[in-house]
Amino acid sequence: MGVHPCLLPAHETMAREGAEDTTPMTDLTEQFSAYGRWRAHAGEAVSRLRTWLSRNDVGDAQCDLRLQYLLERLRDDRLTVAFVAEFSRGKSELINAIFFADRGDRILPSSSGRTTMCPTELQWTHGAQPELRLLPIRTRARGTPVSELKRYPEEWVVLPLASSATAELQAALARVGQTERVSAEEAATLGFAVDPEGKNGIAADADGMIEIPSWRHALIQFRHPLLEQGLVVLDTPGLNAIGAEPELTLSMLPNAHAVLFILAADTGVTQSDLAVWRDSVQAGGVRQRGRLVVLNKIDGLWDGLRDNARIEGEIARQVDTVAKTLGVGREVVFPVSAQKGLVARIQNDAELLARSRIPLLERALGEDLLPARQDIVRDDTLGETQDVVVRTRTLLEARLASLREQLLELTDLRGKNQSVIEYMMRKIRSEKEEFEQGLQKYYAVRSVFSDLSNNLFAHMGLDALRDETRRTREAMLESTFTRGLRDAMESYFHNLRANLQRSTTEIGEITRMLDSMYKRFSVEHGLKLSAPESFSTLRYEKELERLETVFNRQLNTALTLVTTEKHALTQKFFETVAVQARRTFEIANRDVEQWLRAVMSPLETQVREYQIQLKRRLESVKRIHEATDTLENRVDELKQGELAVQALLDELEALQAGVVEALGAAAHEPAGMDEALVAA
Repeated sequence: MGVHPCLLPAHETMAREGAEDTTPMTDLTEQFSAYGRWRAHAGEAVSRLRTWLSRNDVGDAQCDLRLQYLLERLRDDRLTVAFVAEFSRGKSELINAIFFADRGDRILPSSSGRTTMCPTELQWTHGAQPELRLLPIRTRARGTPVSELKRYPEEWVVLPLASSATAELQAALARVGQTERVSAEEAATLGFAVDPEGKNGIAADADGMIEIPSWRHALIQFRHPLLEQGLVVLDTPGLNAIGAEPELTLSMLPNAHAVLFILAADTGVTQSDLAVWRDSVQAGGVRQRGRLVVLNKIDGLWDGLRDNARIEGEIARQVDTVAKTLGVGREVVFPVSAQKGLVARIQNDAELLARSRIPLLERALGEDLLPARQDIVRDDTLGETQDVVVRTRTLLEARLASLREQLLELTDLRGKNQSVIEYMMRKIRSEKEEFEQGLQKYYAVRSVFSDLSNNLFAHMGLDALRDETRRTREAMLESTFTRGLRDAMESYFHNLRANLQRSTTEIGEITRMLDSMYKRFSVEHGLKLSAPESFSTLRYEKELERLETVFNRQLNTALTLVTTEKHALTQKFFETVAVQARRTFEIANRDVEQWLRAVMSPLETQVREYQIQLKRRLESVKRIHEATDTLENRVDELKQGELAVQALLDELEALQAGVVEALGAAAHEPAGMDEALVAA
């Protein structure tokens, strides 16, 4: 079996395909546009399902809410590509070459020296205005994370972009590189590492002043075909600035769908490059998909003195060295010339473009990023819609079974005397009484369910998290020695994991109780109820493990504990690690609340439907008892109702097939997908 070209080292791919092949191999704009069209088609299919459920009154509020959230996720789906490098590695030039060459000039400034001084996001939000938003660096002193400050426009300096003209964009983006000089004390207060020797931080100049960025974060909204399709380009600053904004390494980079780590071919992997790779790109030591290494500036080898064979050999050796140093496979290392690629695209020079090898990197980026994201969105959409369809089908099948049972009962009454009809009435009344007795148990279960839910939130809820955060802060501030600080921070993680474990126990109790109730109603009253959905806290436990690994690497070291003042260390811990832990628990609370609503919904819906059908059966027989000439009319009504429900089932199957077709799911559906989706 052959190896896909995109999985080969770039120089081997080039040799296979030949330098004379100058046709661009990947059009990222078209790939992203195709992905956008695919999402739109999926959204249309889901919207049809949601409208149909509402129009035919066969859905419930929970199902409608789930489909609404799903449509919002499909509409607002974002793909973040982060570019990470030390200064002067050609990072901004690479962004220009890949995404913005169609502008005919550089968009991001890429002159020598430091051009990107703060994390910069380039994006487009539907309904937004073209603008540059800059977050002042002194907001760091308040300890509020960037993610929270994004909710408050008044905290930002907003500069409207009157147009998306290239010159105006260039001028606006130049603001991102602005700096100012402050004292060493103020720089340290704002979170910058200060080192007189300049080895482990920024060194002061002759006047004792330190140059820092003027801005903490930048958001640039402007129209571009790729950005309109949901692409977000994250341009990061160098090592010292990354260290000043730990939210980058704790949240933004780990959550990016693809990260391009850029090196310079003329320097290879320097010590500062290695520090960025270990602490920022591979923080936690967990390898993730979509992490590519770019060896830039290979055009430095095109000096006219080396022939092609020698150039290829040197590039191959550099690829081997970089892969070995970083501990990655050669297939994820891509030697390129960003500058020549940009020039080639602007001048429409196909030969130079091929030699720059930018298309090979684009192919890898497109084939690694988009299919992986599409698989996630496909599985998420299938899981949500199929669960809704299964619930609706179960409800309609129960309704159909009830109609057929009524039809059979009334058909059997043809030619029967009044005593038989009276017997039938007594039988239905007896069933109704038995069901009402069962309802008492159902209401008791609801009460216990409420108590168990309260117990669950006592462990997982945000109040419990706030209490743990307060205790940890007090313990750290009261600590006299380094050991006390370390114990307090390590106990924080230990206690949060313990809370999740206790939550898992409560979730098990809830699931077992509902499973028993589901089975009781299925056996005693013929309700069609499958086992309740399960819920796992594993993803939140894994996120805590990742945070603890980063904490151990960045804060829980002998050097940091000894050299960092207690209040500064406490502030840093709660600005970084604790903020991310809170975000994890916020997501966990949202997910578990949705699960608790969803897990009761099938039983509530079936109980309500069964009550309605019992009432209709009793009223029907009553009318026949009072006037036997209504029997045939009622039989005809039931037959029409049977046909109508069957038509709804057929329409439901067609809508489900439409969702599957829009997602292109048939070819991707693994064995056992139905069961997995129902349990998802």
